[in-house]
Amino acid sequence: MPDRSKHWDDVYRRRDEVDLTWYEAHPGVSYDLVTANSRPCDAIIDIGGGTSRLVDALVKDGYEAITVLDVSQAALETAMERLGELARQVTWIAADMTVWVPTRTYDLWHDRAVFHFLTGLLDRAAYVAAMDAALAPGGTAIIATFAGDGPETCSGLPVMRYSPDRLAGTIKALAPGRFEAVEARHHMHVTPKGMGQSFQVSVFRKTSGAK
Repeated sequence: MPDRSKHWDDVYRRRDEVDLTWYEAHPGVSYDLVTANSRPCDAIIDIGGGTSRLVDALVKDGYEAITVLDVSQAALETAMERLGELARQVTWIAADMTVWVPTRTYDLWHDRAVFHFLTGLLDRAAYVAAMDAALAPGGTAIIATFAGDGPETCSGLPVMRYSPDRLAGTIKALAPGRFEAVEARHHMHVTPKGMGQSFQVSVFRKTSGAK
């Protein structure tokens, strides 16, 4: 298994937060979709949250049960330092998504850019199995990946690019009957250096009959 934690710790330690290509002063699309599909009392998990400012916005909105998971301890420490005392209101988990086993259920799963790094079938299967185990029936999964015309690599690693249909088909193949596609949109992220990166953002609902 690749040492993902070392790779991403190095990435986060080499550059300031605001210089990372995925930096957003305000995570508009993620924030809009999370708040549209949840209530402040709901349990939210941000997969690959890193130094994202989504957690800041949700805490300030009164969200009471936020978990941020990332493979990089360095990234989580940066986010915790930025939040200060508010960091105590958040559960922080340093773990590799492909081996993590959830110990509770969540109402909403948000992933801005983890799934597209999983180029191996076994890693994708592990991710979907964890998402299935973590989400309560009727829960929402929001998954953003590079779109078909998006970058082919990121931070020195190859990625998978998806259309909404391809992503939905991948989820269906790995977890038949467990998730239904609800919504998808295109998003053009502009990096700190002004470069455009094409994303697709898909929303799935875990079927109410799933256990």
